[in-house]
Amino acid sequence: MKKFVVTLLLAVFTLGASAQFEKGTHYGEASLSGLGFGYEKNQFSFGFGAGYGYFVADNWMVGGRLGYRHQGDANFAAIQALFRYSFKKNGLNLGGGLQYEHAGAGRDYVQLCPQVGYTFYLNHYISLEPAIYCDLGLNEIKYGTNFGLKIGVGLYYNKKKK
Repeated sequence: MKKFVVTLLLAVFTLGASAQFEKGTHYGEASLSGLGFGYEKNQFSFGFGAGYGYFVADNWMVGGRLGYRHQGDANFAAIQALFRYSFKKNGLNLGGGLQYEHAGAGRDYVQLCPQVGYTFYLNHYISLEPAIYCDLGLNEIKYGTNFGLKIGVGLYYNKKKK
């Protein structure tokens, strides 16, 4: 009986997950990033962010994100344009984006932001999404590059036409 219940739960989560990556689905997220390190001094960083995305085609999402990060003695504010491809069969997602990060006093960075993540569905609409990311500084690699781990909560919404 125990195996049957576990199998049934896995089937429900798998079927629910595949419907969320359809064209026309809206996506909102909030995330915490930590365990982040900079290229320059390997200083620990902590941050948070929020974003919105829209699936323009099945599995393909485009969107934007605002973020904040504290590292060492500096506070960074960021704005990002992003895209993401989600695999229906296993929940893996690959993403990237272009980000502008500002910390004041001439510390402005343009960054290329690849990431690899996974989507764990809690129900049909809400998911936990851990990811490994790298913010690669394009104008200044030594100071503008960071990498780490983040965990987010995603909300999927698809308004079906009747």
